[in-house]
Amino acid sequence: MSIRNPKQALYEQFAIVAKALGHPLRLELIEHLAQGSRSVEALAAKLGQPIANISQHLQALRRAGIVSAERDGKYVHYSLADDSVLSAFASVRSVAERHLAEVDRIVRDCFDARDDIQPVTREELQALMRDGLVTLIDVRPADEFALGHVPGAINVPLGEIKAWSHCADPGREIVAYCRGPWCVMSFEAVAALRSVGHSARRLEDGMPEWKAAGLPVEMPA
Repeated sequence: MSIRNPKQALYEQFAIVAKALGHPLRLELIEHLAQGSRSVEALAAKLGQPIANISQHLQALRRAGIVSAERDGKYVHYSLADDSVLSAFASVRSVAERHLAEVDRIVRDCFDARDDIQPVTREELQALMRDGLVTLIDVRPADEFALGHVPGAINVPLGEIKAWSHCADPGREIVAYCRGPWCVMSFEAVAALRSVGHSARRLEDGMPEWKAAGLPVEMPA
């Protein structure tokens, strides 16, 4: 079949992907699926949304080739198609961070207010871990930790930070990470730890970026 304007035809296909990404809830779904495969029901519970609404958005992402689906009995589990989805998500985020004044305002007012100290890079964390100089904590919920985590990390969900802080070594720096660079859980964890006298910093991004960089991932036994 002859295509009169192949460039335009390609751009129309590219626009399908761009349109599928153009919804805040779908971006949040991508962030959750970046932690690992999830059922519609699990995603609906995580996001506090009706199952039908989540299913509709997942179908839009699937039609654009952004996610894949696999049936397991009566449940359908969704996964990101591949790491290129994370790259696309990161590119959208980067453009917004660079060029939208409202993004800068939100970061300044909501995130820097919790933690304005330079976060730890992946390279720095690897060196600190190798030398045994830090305690690394994963503040995601236990079910996400079970899908894979940074080797050597301890799972301390955000709601358990205060209790855990009492038995943590006060002379040892703590590095916290969660779902991604703007996941508020790591900001709140670091603020809570500092409030009781611990030296604490965030990892610059989260578990999805760690995996996408080809770094080792540990699975619970």
